[in-house]
Amino acid sequence: MRTIRDHSLISVTIAAILALSASILPVHAQTAADAALNMANMLDGAGGGVSSGELLAALQDAADAGQPMAMWQLGTMYENGEGVARDPVKAFGFFAQIANQHADAAPKGVEADIVARSFVKVGDYYKEGLPDAGIPADANRSHALLLHAATYFGDADAQYRVGLLYLQEDELGLSPLQSARWFSLAARKGHCPAQAQLGDMLFTGIEGIEAQPVEGLMWLSIAHDRCAGTGDAAWVDEKLMHAQSLSTPEQQDEAAALARSIAPQFAGF
Repeated sequence: MRTIRDHSLISVTIAAILALSASILPVHAQTAADAALNMANMLDGAGGGVSSGELLAALQDAADAGQPMAMWQLGTMYENGEGVARDPVKAFGFFAQIANQHADAAPKGVEADIVARSFVKVGDYYKEGLPDAGIPADANRSHALLLHAATYFGDADAQYRVGLLYLQEDELGLSPLQSARWFSLAARKGHCPAQAQLGDMLFTGIEGIEAQPVEGLMWLSIAHDRCAGTGDAAWVDEKLMHAQSLSTPEQQDEAAALARSIAPQFAGF
């Protein structure tokens, strides 16, 4: 039995930990709830109140049985030191296990979002390197893992991050047009930071895309509403206010009307 560092988790229930697992995933993802239900079936009979040690053992048993949700939860627990001693090596191991075992899972399957996020996590570890696990920093491998999540699984957060990489010369190379294309994919899935980035690019125009102030304002307005109350709200609002200061009242009215009619289509899954 592993040593538990935080004994305040003694009253945590299986249902609560599953809810936490689902909440870690992107806003647009809905299949996490189904994956959590599958995991709950694996843990059926654990009781309404379990000790932290029993919880960890139940999660480990579910992970050993091949449940990606359990592996994901254990990975995040060890990554953040939640209820266990922080251990990046163990965290990497669980995320890598998900990616290795489910790389060709159905892109729209029940657990696709968890697998995609695991590819992103493993890519992050390769980006920085993890010496204790014998993992050297490898930007190319990091990019490949992120691109798999963005292309094969169509993960919105991965697509957004690929868009950011195309804005950096030392990453995927400076290509605003490629960046805008990736932001557009994520924006249409309800990813509000991508909506803001796309709106900013369309408003000002970039090489290969003429300025489209109304459409840019529309995306920025949608992002403003979608990102409200999140950690991205401040910079999204700053971009919107800057665009509004450079636009005409007519453009703002047209953009607002478009946002009201089109926003529901891009509210996320």
